[in-house]
Amino acid sequence: MTHPPSPWRLIDTGPLDGPANMALDEALLTCFDRKSSLPVLRLYGWDPPALSVGRYQDAAAALHLSRCEADGIPVVRRMTGGGIIFHAQELTYSIVCAPEQVGQVAGVKEGFRRLCGFLLGTYQRLGLTASFATDLNPAGERLGVRAAFCFAGKEEFDVLVNGRKIGGNAQRRLSGAILQHGSIPLESRVQDGLSYLKEAAPAAAESVSLAELGLQPDPDRLKQLLVESFEECLGVTLVPDRLSRREYEAATLLEQNKYRSPRWNIEGQA
Repeated sequence: MTHPPSPWRLIDTGPLDGPANMALDEALLTCFDRKSSLPVLRLYGWDPPALSVGRYQDAAAALHLSRCEADGIPVVRRMTGGGIIFHAQELTYSIVCAPEQVGQVAGVKEGFRRLCGFLLGTYQRLGLTASFATDLNPAGERLGVRAAFCFAGKEEFDVLVNGRKIGGNAQRRLSGAILQHGSIPLESRVQDGLSYLKEAAPAAAESVSLAELGLQPDPDRLKQLLVESFEECLGVTLVPDRLSRREYEAATLLEQNKYRSPRWNIEGQA
């Protein structure tokens, strides 16, 4: 007897600024109850463009903060790890779920592979051949080497098209729940991001965007393809929804008290 696909919430918040985006992702995670909550796929964008730094990075050591301020580029710290990302022309997603809701039985790495699988399907629907870095690893290339700038290195489950990294993904686990977020770059803004780094990074040769691959999909069409791929890959049904009152209030407090504070964004102190 086949069971109907499990329902997931689909929340499209549209473009928000950096602090609001990161506060919402954390609110969705902290409000999630693994026993009673439906898992969530959130879609969003960034307006204005912003730099996000990984949870454990030294923002002042890595970035020309005075240049960021002069150019009106916000700097926000993620609760996930990884390197610095310049967010501009991209479709961003976040997932909040319990490990068992994605059929995870083989540990963190296999769970990461499963949660990134829908990205491969999205790119394939766009006519691209996409693979995980770990499945196309040339002899001698080291994966998982940390880099200050996200697109300057490759992790095992980074997605590659024509051997080049497209987008990035990061994960955090808290109280038995998973937050994973990542991006699909519509246009390359890597050089813009590099201009704010204190040390040079060979990122331009390591990454690629949809525009550089000759694709300029309508944003709504791209979201539709992503949703179709997500449902197929995870065997679920996405149901359009909005934030609950509890999630909205939690996000508002996090935004005001944490994600708009230099103590968190620059110093990494919650």
